[in-house]
Amino acid sequence: MKIVDVSQEPISETPHHVDARKVYDTEHATAVVITLAPGESLKKHITPVDVFFYVLEGTGIVEIGDERAEVGADRLVESPAKIPHRWMNESDGTFRVLVVKVPRPTTGTRLL
Repeated sequence: MKIVDVSQEPISETPHHVDARKVYDTEHATAVVITLAPGESLKKHITPVDVFFYVLEGTGIVEIGDERAEVGADRLVESPAKIPHRWMNESDGTFRVLVVKVPRPTTGTRLL
Protein backbone atom coordinates (compact mmCIF):
# COMPACT_ATOMS: atom_id res chain seq x y z
CA MET A 1 0.00 0.00 0.00
CA LYS A 2 1.14 3.51 -0.77
CA ILE A 3 -0.31 6.53 1.03
CA VAL A 4 0.49 10.00 -0.30
CA ASP A 5 0.39 13.10 1.89
CA VAL A 6 -0.43 15.74 -0.71
CA SER A 7 0.92 18.56 1.47
CA GLN A 8 4.34 16.89 1.50
CA GLU A 9 4.63 16.42 -2.27
CA PRO A 10 6.83 18.96 -4.10
CA ILE A 11 5.22 21.68 -6.19
CA SER A 12 5.81 20.85 -9.85
CA GLU A 13 7.22 23.34 -12.31
CA THR A 14 4.47 24.07 -14.82
CA PRO A 15 3.86 26.81 -17.39
CA HIS A 16 0.84 27.86 -15.30
CA HIS A 17 3.04 28.90 -12.31
CA VAL A 18 0.55 27.63 -9.71
CA ASP A 19 0.66 25.07 -6.88
CA ALA A 20 0.46 21.74 -8.77
CA ARG A 21 1.48 18.54 -6.98
CA LYS A 22 1.72 15.19 -8.77
CA VAL A 23 0.16 12.63 -6.44
CA TYR A 24 -0.12 9.61 -8.75
CA ASP A 25 1.92 8.59 -11.78
CA THR A 26 1.88 5.16 -13.39
CA GLU A 27 2.05 3.84 -16.93
CA HIS A 28 -1.79 3.94 -17.01
CA ALA A 29 -2.77 7.32 -15.50
CA THR A 30 -1.49 10.42 -13.78
CA ALA A 31 -3.10 12.64 -11.12
CA VAL A 32 -2.25 16.12 -9.91
CA VAL A 33 -3.76 18.28 -7.16
CA ILE A 34 -3.92 21.92 -8.24
CA THR A 35 -4.46 24.71 -5.71
CA LEU A 36 -5.48 28.13 -6.97
CA ALA A 37 -5.39 31.11 -4.64
CA PRO A 38 -7.98 33.86 -5.17
CA GLY A 39 -7.38 35.49 -8.56
CA GLU A 40 -5.14 32.69 -9.89
CA SER A 41 -5.94 30.73 -13.04
CA LEU A 42 -4.54 28.17 -15.43
CA LYS A 43 -3.63 29.23 -18.95
CA LYS A 44 -5.95 27.86 -21.61
CA HIS A 45 -4.43 24.62 -22.87
CA ILE A 46 -5.09 21.35 -24.68
CA THR A 47 -4.25 17.92 -23.32
CA PRO A 48 -3.69 14.96 -25.65
CA VAL A 49 -5.85 12.60 -23.52
CA ASP A 50 -9.17 12.66 -21.69
CA VAL A 51 -9.12 14.40 -18.31
CA PHE A 52 -11.51 14.41 -15.41
CA PHE A 53 -11.51 16.92 -12.58
CA TYR A 54 -12.83 16.36 -9.07
CA VAL A 55 -13.29 19.53 -7.04
CA LEU A 56 -11.86 19.04 -3.54
CA GLU A 57 -12.37 22.48 -2.01
CA GLY A 58 -13.85 25.86 -2.85
CA THR A 59 -15.50 27.15 -5.99
CA GLY A 60 -13.88 27.59 -9.37
CA ILE A 61 -14.79 28.52 -12.91
CA VAL A 62 -14.10 25.91 -15.57
CA GLU A 63 -14.02 26.59 -19.29
CA ILE A 64 -14.08 23.64 -21.69
CA GLY A 65 -14.45 24.47 -25.35
CA ASP A 66 -17.21 27.10 -25.60
CA GLU A 67 -18.77 26.14 -22.25
CA ARG A 68 -18.20 27.88 -18.92
CA ALA A 69 -19.52 26.86 -15.50
CA GLU A 70 -19.01 27.60 -11.82
CA VAL A 71 -18.23 24.37 -9.97
CA GLY A 72 -18.05 23.67 -6.25
CA ALA A 73 -16.76 20.91 -4.01
CA ASP A 74 -17.70 17.29 -4.63
CA ARG A 75 -18.39 17.82 -8.33
CA LEU A 76 -16.75 15.85 -11.14
CA VAL A 77 -16.14 17.47 -14.53
CA GLU A 78 -15.21 15.57 -17.69
CA SER A 79 -12.95 17.15 -20.32
CA PRO A 80 -12.39 15.32 -23.61
CA ALA A 81 -8.98 15.09 -25.22
CA LYS A 82 -7.84 17.90 -27.52
CA ILE A 83 -10.47 20.44 -26.34
CA PRO A 84 -9.17 23.78 -24.97
CA HIS A 85 -9.82 24.16 -21.25
CA ARG A 86 -8.78 26.04 -18.11
CA TRP A 87 -9.70 26.70 -14.46
CA MET A 88 -9.98 30.07 -12.73
CA ASN A 89 -10.47 31.04 -9.10
CA GLU A 90 -12.61 34.18 -9.05
CA SER A 91 -13.66 33.60 -5.41
CA ASP A 92 -12.22 34.95 -2.18
CA GLY A 93 -11.16 31.48 -0.96
CA THR A 94 -8.79 28.68 -1.89
CA PHE A 95 -9.79 26.41 -4.76
CA ARG A 96 -8.39 22.86 -5.01
CA VAL A 97 -9.07 20.33 -7.77
CA LEU A 98 -7.82 16.81 -8.48
CA VAL A 99 -6.85 16.41 -12.15
CA VAL A 100 -6.72 12.86 -13.54
CA LYS A 101 -5.41 12.12 -17.04
CA VAL A 102 -6.37 8.75 -18.52
CA PRO A 103 -4.52 7.19 -20.16
CA ARG A 104 -1.24 8.68 -19.03
CA PRO A 105 -0.17 11.10 -21.77
CA THR A 106 2.87 10.29 -23.85
CA THR A 107 3.07 13.83 -25.28
CA GLY A 108 2.90 17.18 -23.50
CA THR A 109 0.12 19.65 -22.91
CA ARG A 110 -0.08 22.49 -25.44
CA LEU A 111 -0.64 26.06 -24.24
CA LEU A 112 -2.84 28.32 -26.35
